[in-house]
Amino acid sequence: MATQRPYTKVLLVTANVGSIFEDPEKMLKMWLAEFLATVKRLEPDFLAVHCQEVGGKNYEESMQHVNQFIKTLLASDGMQSFDKARIFLDEDFTAVDKFTALGNLYFIRDTVTNIHIWDYEGLEFVPVVGKEVLSGNIEGVTIKEKAKFPQEFFPDFKWSRKGFIRTRWNICNTIFDLINIHLFHDASNIIAMETSPSVYSENRRRTLIHTLKRFETDDYTKHPFFLFGDFNFRLDTHDLIKKLTDKAIAQQTLGKKNEVSKIMYTANDNGKVVLTIGKKDFDHMNHNNVFSNNNGQWLLKYDREPSAYKDCLSEHEIMFPPSYPFSEDVSEGASYMKTRCPAYCDRIMFTDSTKDLLYDDGQTPEYNMIGSNVCMGDHKVHVNLMCLC
Repeated sequence: MATQRPYTKVLLVTANVGSIFEDPEKMLKMWLAEFLATVKRLEPDFLAVHCQEVGGKNYEESMQHVNQFIKTLLASDGMQSFDKARIFLDEDFTAVDKFTALGNLYFIRDTVTNIHIWDYEGLEFVPVVGKEVLSGNIEGVTIKEKAKFPQEFFPDFKWSRKGFIRTRWNICNTIFDLINIHLFHDASNIIAMETSPSVYSENRRRTLIHTLKRFETDDYTKHPFFLFGDFNFRLDTHDLIKKLTDKAIAQQTLGKKNEVSKIMYTANDNGKVVLTIGKKDFDHMNHNNVFSNNNGQWLLKYDREPSAYKDCLSEHEIMFPPSYPFSEDVSEGASYMKTRCPAYCDRIMFTDSTKDLLYDDGQTPEYNMIGSNVCMGDHKVHVNLMCLC
């Protein structure tokens, strides 16, 4: 008889899946194949998948593909040993003031027999038995907490789907929260490069601080938590551009209302275009290589947004290149799109108190990006494997 392990292998996954629902015949299938291969390789006992932009960017048209995506996932051979599941899909885009397009997918292997989820209304843990898909309008579902971010934090956006969904788990008497989060993006490269930090960075900071304080001051018992999703953290564009265009000459093009619509940097020795920037254009002369060289390690000094939370949130060491924005062309899965400055948008972070939950076997938890050479949409999937006591 096999000896009971003293730990539970937990795999946390974050994936902005907006692109894959735009191309269900090719990209969605490629995404599933890469994801299932990773699950097979890592063999977690508990699998938590936090998705953003469920249903795609054109959700009114492509939300219909989400149901088939979930059915295919549940029926796949690689998922059959997970006999328990709780899937939350916020799909009701007609509820404008509530809709977040977030999806929290949790799968528990049959070897895990003592697992409960928190009921936020009943204020008690309830056993997790069987598989349940909670979709559409999930406002009445009590085993999750969900909120859309107040519009005041992002006054430049008329409407958005940004927010969070939190669940609380008890696995073999180890209690922790899992929070799926999606923060606002940079609307314009031109505006993002104006200051350091950018106005968008400041907006994200205010929103995340607001959210963290909400968790600190609510009426629920405090427990360690993992916060993972699309933070939309960007590199310090202002300072990075200075580095990329050292000794280059800038030429501006004005558009409507006499505002800058394009900036072109040319080398002062040979006149070659080094970098072109527009509202939704970011094109370096050596685009892919400069951002993926040495797994992007030289870029980390410009990855400054997480430092605002260094007293309350941690992250395992980043040894991979930026996760966004990759080409949505299925034949160019390893290429960055030339629309935004590549950045580490997709993160898996945690409170210091979670470190007390980790089983120390002398090995560093795996923190990586998957699908490096496969088209996974404009965001690559991030995984974090760890063992909990």
